[in-house]
Amino acid sequence: MKSSYHQETDQTLEAAAERYDFVLVPGLHDSGPEHWQTCWQNHQPFWRRVVQRNWNTPDIDLWISSITRLLLRCPRPAILVGHSFGALASCCVAVELPEQVAGLMLVAPAEPMKFEIEDRVPTRDLGIPSMLVASHNDPLMRFSRASEWAAIWHSNLVDIGEAGHINVESGFGPWRYGLDVLLELVQQIDAQRAAK
Repeated sequence: MKSSYHQETDQTLEAAAERYDFVLVPGLHDSGPEHWQTCWQNHQPFWRRVVQRNWNTPDIDLWISSITRLLLRCPRPAILVGHSFGALASCCVAVELPEQVAGLMLVAPAEPMKFEIEDRVPTRDLGIPSMLVASHNDPLMRFSRASEWAAIWHSNLVDIGEAGHINVESGFGPWRYGLDVLLELVQQIDAQRAAK
């Protein structure tokens, strides 16, 4: 049984889904059945998810075109929730399609240099509200680098301590706290839009 707090979070996100399309952007090898992205998708019907044929080759252009295809079918501005390599691709799309992306939740972004794509990843303010969730012992990006990227992108940095790569291998299944971070992002997007 859900606590009233979790129920309220779920209801608030469901209401926000009338204003925004919520899009999951998995990283390399997709997100398996126990991954928090899949758990969220199975828990709430409003989620859309990027699909593509090849999840095993770190081709940033493939990810960007897959996200773009999905966004062209979205009737509302999208909030992209990207994990790892998917977080990097989400940043690229946000800069290329600013009218279609309302906000970004970047969870454990991978180090661009590991994939030799540093020239493709934006090195400036992303221009939209964003949250970067980082771990102190992520094998794909040091926390100090995550902090640097958060500053470059003007993202709010969410420090969740020693959480590995924030995936199944590091103990993350449903990850309720991630939905709290997402809700905070929605509130920031709403506030920014109300101020315009």
